[in-house]
Amino acid sequence: MEKNTKGPLPKRLKNANPFVRLLTLLATAFLILGAIAMVVYRDTFNVDTIRHRLTLQKMETSETGEAAPFPHAGGDKLSVAYLDSGIVTASAAGTHYYSLDGEQLAEAVLTMENPVLSASGSTAVVYDAGNQSLFVFRGGEKSFSLTLEGSNDLLSARVNNSGWLAVTAQQSRHKGAVTVYDNHGSEVISIGLTTAFAVDAAISPNGQTVAVVTIGQEAGSFFSRLLFYRVNQEEPSAQVDLGSLAVLDLDFEDGLLWVLGEDRLLTVTPDGQNTQTYNFSPNYLKGCSLGGDGFALLLTGRYRSGSADRALVIGKDTQAVQTIPLTNQILDYAASGGYCALLTGSRLNLYDNELVLNSSLNNTLAARRLDLAPDGSALLANDQQAWLYIP
Repeated sequence: MEKNTKGPLPKRLKNANPFVRLLTLLATAFLILGAIAMVVYRDTFNVDTIRHRLTLQKMETSETGEAAPFPHAGGDKLSVAYLDSGIVTASAAGTHYYSLDGEQLAEAVLTMENPVLSASGSTAVVYDAGNQSLFVFRGGEKSFSLTLEGSNDLLSARVNNSGWLAVTAQQSRHKGAVTVYDNHGSEVISIGLTTAFAVDAAISPNGQTVAVVTIGQEAGSFFSRLLFYRVNQEEPSAQVDLGSLAVLDLDFEDGLLWVLGEDRLLTVTPDGQNTQTYNFSPNYLKGCSLGGDGFALLLTGRYRSGSADRALVIGKDTQAVQTIPLTNQILDYAASGGYCALLTGSRLNLYDNELVLNSSLNNTLAARRLDLAPDGSALLANDQQAWLYIP
Protein backbone atom coordinates (compact mmCIF):
# COMPACT_ATOMS: atom_id res chain seq x y z
CA MET A 1 0.00 0.00 0.00
CA GLU A 2 1.52 3.25 -1.10
CA LYS A 3 1.83 6.12 1.41
CA ASN A 4 0.45 9.53 0.56
CA THR A 5 3.59 11.75 0.43
CA LYS A 6 1.81 14.86 -0.72
CA GLY A 7 1.69 17.72 1.73
CA PRO A 8 -1.47 19.51 2.73
CA LEU A 9 -3.13 21.53 0.07
CA PRO A 10 -2.32 25.27 0.29
CA LYS A 11 -4.99 27.41 1.88
CA ARG A 12 -7.05 29.36 -0.55
CA LEU A 13 -6.59 33.09 -0.12
CA LYS A 14 -9.76 35.00 0.53
CA ASN A 15 -10.54 37.94 -1.68
CA ALA A 16 -10.03 41.20 0.22
CA ASN A 17 -13.21 42.89 1.31
CA PRO A 18 -13.77 45.66 -1.25
CA PHE A 19 -15.17 47.93 1.47
CA VAL A 20 -11.97 47.58 3.53
CA ARG A 21 -9.86 48.22 0.44
CA LEU A 22 -11.85 51.38 -0.29
CA LEU A 23 -11.41 52.67 3.27
CA THR A 24 -7.67 51.99 3.09
CA LEU A 25 -7.42 53.84 -0.21
CA LEU A 26 -9.38 56.82 1.13
CA ALA A 27 -7.28 56.97 4.30
CA THR A 28 -4.07 56.92 2.28
CA ALA A 29 -5.36 59.64 -0.04
CA PHE A 30 -6.43 61.76 2.95
CA LEU A 31 -2.96 61.52 4.52
CA ILE A 32 -1.25 62.41 1.24
CA LEU A 33 -3.54 65.38 0.63
CA GLY A 34 -3.05 66.54 4.22
CA ALA A 35 0.72 66.41 3.83
CA ILE A 36 0.51 68.36 0.57
CA ALA A 37 -1.77 70.97 2.16
CA MET A 38 0.64 71.49 5.07
CA VAL A 39 3.49 72.06 2.63
CA VAL A 40 1.49 74.44 0.44
CA TYR A 41 0.05 76.42 3.35
CA ARG A 42 2.99 76.17 5.73
CA ASP A 43 3.30 79.97 5.89
CA THR A 44 -0.32 80.45 6.99
CA PHE A 45 -0.72 77.27 9.05
CA ASN A 46 -1.38 78.62 12.53
CA VAL A 47 -0.17 76.49 15.40
CA ASP A 48 -1.54 79.11 17.81
CA THR A 49 -5.08 78.36 16.62
CA ILE A 50 -4.73 74.68 17.52
CA ARG A 51 -3.09 75.56 20.84
CA HIS A 52 -5.93 78.00 21.54
CA ARG A 53 -8.61 75.34 21.00
CA LEU A 54 -6.78 72.81 23.17
CA THR A 55 -6.39 75.42 25.92
CA LEU A 56 -10.10 76.22 25.87
CA GLN A 57 -10.97 72.53 26.12
CA LYS A 58 -8.82 72.17 29.24
CA MET A 59 -9.93 75.42 30.86
CA GLU A 60 -12.22 75.12 33.87
CA THR A 61 -15.43 77.11 33.54
CA SER A 62 -18.56 77.70 35.56
CA GLU A 63 -21.91 76.17 34.66
CA THR A 64 -22.64 79.26 32.58
CA GLY A 65 -19.34 79.04 30.66
CA GLU A 66 -17.16 81.64 32.42
CA ALA A 67 -13.50 81.04 33.20
CA ALA A 68 -11.93 82.47 36.35
CA PRO A 69 -11.21 86.21 36.07
CA PHE A 70 -7.62 87.46 36.31
CA PRO A 71 -6.34 90.99 37.05
CA HIS A 72 -5.00 93.21 34.27
CA ALA A 73 -3.05 96.46 34.35
CA GLY A 74 -6.05 98.66 33.49
CA GLY A 75 -5.64 102.35 32.76
CA ASP A 76 -7.55 105.11 31.00
CA LYS A 77 -8.77 104.62 27.41
CA LEU A 78 -8.68 100.83 27.84
CA SER A 79 -9.17 98.49 24.88
CA VAL A 80 -8.74 94.70 24.62
CA ALA A 81 -7.98 92.14 21.91
CA TYR A 82 -8.53 88.37 21.97
CA LEU A 83 -5.76 86.55 20.07
CA ASP A 84 -5.22 82.86 19.36
CA SER A 85 -2.32 82.89 21.82
CA GLY A 86 -3.59 85.24 24.51
CA ILE A 87 -5.06 88.59 25.43
CA VAL A 88 -3.69 92.08 24.79
CA THR A 89 -4.78 95.20 26.67
CA ALA A 90 -3.84 98.75 25.73
CA SER A 91 -4.39 101.95 27.68
CA ALA A 92 -2.85 105.33 28.34
CA ALA A 93 -0.41 103.55 30.69
CA GLY A 94 0.95 101.14 28.06
CA THR A 95 0.15 97.68 26.79
CA HIS A 96 0.23 94.18 28.31
CA TYR A 97 0.10 90.69 26.81
CA TYR A 98 -1.43 87.85 28.88
CA SER A 99 -1.92 84.13 28.30
CA LEU A 100 -5.52 82.90 28.21
CA ASP A 101 -5.33 82.02 31.92
CA GLY A 102 -3.86 85.39 32.94
CA GLU A 103 -0.09 84.87 33.03
CA GLN A 104 1.73 87.99 31.82
CA LEU A 105 3.78 87.23 28.72
CA ALA A 106 5.07 90.65 27.63
CA GLU A 107 4.52 94.35 28.17
CA ALA A 108 5.44 97.81 26.99
CA VAL A 109 5.03 100.29 29.84
CA LEU A 110 4.93 103.89 28.63
CA THR A 111 2.57 106.84 28.59
CA MET A 112 0.40 107.01 25.47
CA GLU A 113 -1.82 109.99 24.73
CA ASN A 114 -3.93 108.24 22.09
CA PRO A 115 -3.53 104.45 22.48
CA VAL A 116 -4.91 102.40 19.58
CA LEU A 117 -5.16 98.60 19.53
CA SER A 118 -5.68 96.76 16.25
CA ALA A 119 -5.69 92.95 15.99
CA SER A 120 -6.24 90.17 13.50
CA GLY A 121 -6.05 86.45 14.24
CA SER A 122 -2.76 85.77 16.01
CA THR A 123 -1.29 89.29 15.96
CA ALA A 124 -2.01 92.61 17.68
CA VAL A 125 -0.44 96.00 17.10
CA VAL A 126 -0.56 98.84 19.63
CA TYR A 127 0.48 102.38 18.78
CA ASP A 128 0.19 105.92 20.04
CA ALA A 129 -1.68 107.77 17.29
CA GLY A 130 -0.02 111.10 16.52
CA ASN A 131 3.17 110.03 18.28
CA GLN A 132 5.99 107.65 17.43
CA SER A 133 5.80 104.32 19.32
CA LEU A 134 4.47 101.04 17.90
CA PHE A 135 4.51 97.47 19.29
CA VAL A 136 3.51 94.15 17.71
CA PHE A 137 2.55 91.13 19.86
CA ARG A 138 2.35 87.56 18.58
CA GLY A 139 3.15 84.01 19.70
CA GLY A 140 3.45 84.90 23.38
CA GLU A 141 5.97 87.71 22.97
CA LYS A 142 6.57 91.25 21.78
CA SER A 143 7.72 90.31 18.30
CA PHE A 144 8.38 93.73 16.78
CA SER A 145 8.62 97.38 17.81
CA LEU A 146 9.06 100.59 15.89
CA THR A 147 9.93 104.13 16.94
CA LEU A 148 9.77 106.89 14.35
CA GLU A 149 12.40 109.59 14.41
CA GLY A 150 12.39 113.36 14.03
CA SER A 151 9.05 114.95 13.19
CA ASN A 152 7.52 111.74 11.79
CA ASP A 153 4.25 110.70 13.47
CA LEU A 154 2.11 107.56 13.34
CA LEU A 155 -1.34 107.86 11.82
CA SER A 156 -2.41 104.23 11.48
CA ALA A 157 -1.14 100.65 11.81
CA ARG A 158 -3.03 97.52 10.76
CA VAL A 159 -2.13 93.82 10.68
CA ASN A 160 -3.55 91.04 8.51
CA ASN A 161 -4.22 87.44 9.55
CA SER A 162 -0.70 86.41 8.53
CA GLY A 163 0.94 89.03 10.76
CA TRP A 164 1.92 91.45 7.98
CA LEU A 165 1.78 95.11 8.99
CA ALA A 166 0.82 98.28 7.12
CA VAL A 167 2.02 101.46 8.85
CA THR A 168 0.81 104.90 7.78
CA ALA A 169 2.88 107.84 9.00
CA GLN A 170 3.31 111.54 8.44
CA GLN A 171 6.81 112.27 7.16
CA SER A 172 8.65 115.54 6.65
CA ARG A 173 9.64 114.75 3.07
CA HIS A 174 6.23 113.38 2.02
CA LYS A 175 2.62 114.34 2.56
CA GLY A 176 2.08 110.75 3.60
CA ALA A 177 3.92 107.44 3.61
CA VAL A 178 2.86 103.81 3.94
CA THR A 179 5.35 101.08 4.82
CA VAL A 180 4.56 97.37 4.67
CA TYR A 181 6.40 94.88 6.90
CA ASP A 182 6.20 91.10 6.65
CA ASN A 183 5.56 88.82 9.64
CA HIS A 184 9.26 88.86 10.51
CA GLY A 185 9.37 92.66 10.74
CA SER A 186 11.27 93.10 7.47
CA GLU A 187 10.32 96.03 5.24
CA VAL A 188 8.62 94.94 2.01
CA ILE A 189 7.74 98.26 0.38
CA SER A 190 7.58 101.95 1.29
CA ILE A 191 5.13 104.17 -0.58
CA GLY A 192 5.69 107.94 -0.41
CA LEU A 193 3.04 110.40 -1.63
CA THR A 194 3.69 114.01 -2.62
CA THR A 195 0.34 115.13 -4.08
CA ALA A 196 -2.07 113.90 -1.38
CA PHE A 197 -2.01 112.93 2.28
CA ALA A 198 -2.03 109.21 3.16
CA VAL A 199 -4.21 108.68 6.26
CA ASP A 200 -4.80 104.92 6.45
CA ALA A 201 -3.82 101.62 4.83
CA ALA A 202 -4.59 97.90 5.01
CA ILE A 203 -2.71 94.88 3.66
CA SER A 204 -4.47 92.00 1.87
CA PRO A 205 -4.63 88.56 3.54
CA ASN A 206 -2.01 87.16 1.15
CA GLY A 207 0.29 90.16 1.66
CA GLN A 208 0.40 90.98 -2.05
CA THR A 209 -1.74 94.16 -2.18
CA VAL A 210 -1.96 97.22 0.04
CA ALA A 211 -4.92 99.61 -0.01
CA VAL A 212 -4.08 103.25 0.80
CA VAL A 213 -6.61 105.96 1.71
CA THR A 214 -5.61 109.48 0.69
CA ILE A 215 -7.21 112.87 1.23
CA GLY A 216 -6.66 116.22 -0.48
CA GLN A 217 -8.28 119.23 -2.08
CA GLU A 218 -9.27 119.91 -5.66
CA ALA A 219 -10.74 123.29 -6.69
CA GLY A 220 -11.23 124.09 -3.02
CA SER A 221 -13.24 120.92 -2.32
CA PHE A 222 -12.26 118.02 -0.06
CA PHE A 223 -11.81 114.63 -1.73
CA SER A 224 -10.92 111.14 -0.59
CA ARG A 225 -9.32 108.49 -2.78
CA LEU A 226 -8.49 104.81 -2.52
CA LEU A 227 -5.27 103.54 -4.12
CA PHE A 228 -4.32 99.87 -4.54
CA TYR A 229 -0.62 98.96 -4.81
CA ARG A 230 1.08 95.66 -5.54
CA VAL A 231 3.81 95.23 -2.96
CA ASN A 232 6.37 94.80 -5.75
CA GLN A 233 5.33 97.95 -7.63
CA GLU A 234 5.71 101.62 -6.77
CA GLU A 235 2.78 102.82 -8.88
CA PRO A 236 -0.89 102.11 -8.02
CA SER A 237 -2.57 99.28 -9.91
CA ALA A 238 -6.07 100.70 -9.34
CA GLN A 239 -7.72 103.88 -8.10
CA VAL A 240 -11.21 104.55 -6.71
CA ASP A 241 -12.52 108.07 -6.07
CA LEU A 242 -14.54 108.25 -2.85
CA GLY A 243 -15.68 111.86 -3.16
CA SER A 244 -16.13 113.63 0.16
CA LEU A 245 -16.24 110.39 2.14
CA ALA A 246 -14.29 110.47 5.43
CA VAL A 247 -12.97 106.94 5.94
CA LEU A 248 -13.34 105.68 9.52
CA ASP A 249 -12.25 102.05 9.21
CA LEU A 250 -10.90 99.43 6.77
CA ASP A 251 -10.83 95.66 6.55
CA PHE A 252 -9.16 93.71 3.73
CA GLU A 253 -10.67 90.26 3.14
CA ASP A 254 -9.91 87.80 0.34
CA GLY A 255 -10.70 89.72 -2.85
CA LEU A 256 -12.65 92.49 -1.11
CA LEU A 257 -11.96 95.67 0.85
CA TRP A 258 -14.55 96.96 3.35
CA VAL A 259 -14.58 100.75 3.76
CA LEU A 260 -16.56 102.44 6.53
CA GLY A 261 -17.62 106.07 6.24
CA GLU A 262 -19.78 108.33 8.40
CA ASP A 263 -22.86 107.83 6.24
CA ARG A 264 -22.20 104.65 4.24
CA LEU A 265 -20.46 101.29 4.11
CA LEU A 266 -18.66 100.22 0.92
CA THR A 267 -17.16 97.05 -0.49
CA VAL A 268 -14.50 97.51 -3.18
CA THR A 269 -12.68 94.92 -5.30
CA PRO A 270 -8.88 95.39 -5.48
CA ASP A 271 -9.03 95.98 -9.23
CA GLY A 272 -11.23 99.03 -8.56
CA GLN A 273 -13.90 97.78 -10.98
CA ASN A 274 -16.69 96.96 -8.54
CA THR A 275 -17.90 99.18 -5.70
CA GLN A 276 -21.10 98.53 -3.77
CA THR A 277 -22.63 100.79 -1.14
CA TYR A 278 -24.97 100.56 1.82
CA ASN A 279 -26.26 104.02 2.84
CA PHE A 280 -27.20 104.62 6.47
CA SER A 281 -29.66 107.44 5.73
CA PRO A 282 -32.10 108.28 7.23
CA ASN A 283 -30.37 106.62 10.18
CA TYR A 284 -27.05 107.55 11.80
CA LEU A 285 -23.98 105.41 12.42
CA LYS A 286 -23.47 104.40 16.06
CA GLY A 287 -20.91 101.63 15.68
CA CYS A 288 -19.49 99.06 13.27
CA SER A 289 -17.29 95.96 13.46
CA LEU A 290 -15.69 94.69 10.25
CA GLY A 291 -14.13 91.62 11.90
CA GLY A 292 -16.65 89.05 10.65
CA ASP A 293 -15.89 86.70 7.78
CA GLY A 294 -17.89 88.06 4.85
CA PHE A 295 -20.13 90.37 6.87
CA ALA A 296 -20.16 93.56 8.92
CA LEU A 297 -21.98 94.22 12.18
CA LEU A 298 -23.59 97.65 12.05
CA LEU A 299 -25.28 99.69 14.80
CA THR A 300 -27.49 102.63 13.81
CA GLY A 301 -29.92 105.04 15.44
CA ARG A 302 -32.75 107.23 14.24
CA TYR A 303 -31.30 110.37 15.82
CA ARG A 304 -27.91 112.03 15.57
CA SER A 305 -27.59 112.08 19.36
CA GLY A 306 -28.45 109.15 21.60
CA SER A 307 -27.68 105.44 21.45
CA ALA A 308 -28.22 102.78 18.80
CA ASP A 309 -31.72 101.40 18.38
CA ARG A 310 -31.02 98.58 15.92
CA ALA A 311 -28.28 96.15 14.89
CA LEU A 312 -27.80 94.96 11.32
CA VAL A 313 -25.68 92.36 9.58
CA ILE A 314 -24.52 93.59 6.16
CA GLY A 315 -23.33 91.01 3.60
CA LYS A 316 -20.64 91.28 0.93
CA ASP A 317 -23.24 92.60 -1.51
CA THR A 318 -23.91 95.45 0.99
CA GLN A 319 -27.45 94.22 1.53
CA ALA A 320 -28.92 93.89 5.02
CA VAL A 321 -29.01 90.18 5.87
CA GLN A 322 -30.94 90.68 9.11
CA THR A 323 -31.96 93.47 11.50
CA ILE A 324 -32.92 93.34 15.17
CA PRO A 325 -34.20 96.12 17.44
CA LEU A 326 -32.15 97.27 20.45
CA THR A 327 -33.84 98.30 23.68
CA ASN A 328 -30.78 98.64 25.94
CA GLN A 329 -27.65 100.75 25.64
CA ILE A 330 -24.81 98.88 23.93
CA LEU A 331 -21.54 99.22 25.85
CA ASP A 332 -19.41 97.27 23.35
CA TYR A 333 -19.78 95.03 20.31
CA ALA A 334 -17.63 92.73 18.20
CA ALA A 335 -17.66 90.42 15.17
CA SER A 336 -15.25 87.60 14.34
CA GLY A 337 -15.41 84.51 12.17
CA GLY A 338 -19.08 83.63 11.79
CA TYR A 339 -20.20 85.29 15.04
CA CYS A 340 -21.04 88.69 16.49
CA ALA A 341 -21.84 89.86 20.00
CA LEU A 342 -23.50 92.75 21.83
CA LEU A 343 -22.70 93.74 25.42
CA THR A 344 -25.06 95.75 27.63
CA GLY A 345 -24.77 96.65 31.29
CA SER A 346 -26.42 93.41 32.36
CA ARG A 347 -26.14 90.95 29.49
CA LEU A 348 -23.94 89.52 26.75
CA ASN A 349 -25.70 88.16 23.68
CA LEU A 350 -23.82 86.02 21.17
CA TYR A 351 -25.28 85.70 17.64
CA ASP A 352 -24.40 83.96 14.40
CA ASN A 353 -23.84 85.91 11.17
CA GLU A 354 -27.60 86.17 10.59
CA LEU A 355 -28.29 87.60 14.05
CA VAL A 356 -29.80 84.37 15.34
CA LEU A 357 -29.20 84.25 19.09
CA ASN A 358 -26.80 81.43 20.02
CA SER A 359 -26.18 82.02 23.72
CA SER A 360 -26.50 84.61 26.47
CA LEU A 361 -24.68 85.49 29.67
CA ASN A 362 -26.66 87.39 32.30
CA ASN A 363 -24.01 88.14 34.94
CA THR A 364 -21.32 90.16 33.15
CA LEU A 365 -19.50 91.36 36.32
CA ALA A 366 -19.68 95.00 35.18
CA ALA A 367 -17.81 94.24 31.96
CA ARG A 368 -17.31 97.24 29.70
CA ARG A 369 -15.04 95.77 27.00
CA LEU A 370 -15.63 92.85 24.64
CA ASP A 371 -13.81 90.95 21.91
CA LEU A 372 -14.52 87.70 20.06
CA ALA A 373 -12.50 84.78 18.72
CA PRO A 374 -13.53 83.19 15.40
CA ASP A 375 -14.80 80.12 17.30
CA GLY A 376 -17.39 82.21 19.15
CA SER A 377 -15.70 82.35 22.56
CA ALA A 378 -15.66 85.84 24.06
CA LEU A 379 -13.25 87.99 26.06
CA LEU A 380 -14.84 90.26 28.65
CA ALA A 381 -13.11 92.91 30.74
CA ASN A 382 -13.95 95.54 33.31
CA ASP A 383 -11.58 98.16 34.69
CA GLN A 384 -9.64 95.65 36.81
CA GLN A 385 -10.22 92.11 35.54
CA ALA A 386 -10.57 90.10 32.34
CA TRP A 387 -12.03 86.64 31.73
CA LEU A 388 -13.25 84.31 28.98
CA TYR A 389 -16.78 83.20 28.21
CA ILE A 390 -16.89 79.86 26.41
CA PRO A 391 -20.46 79.03 25.31
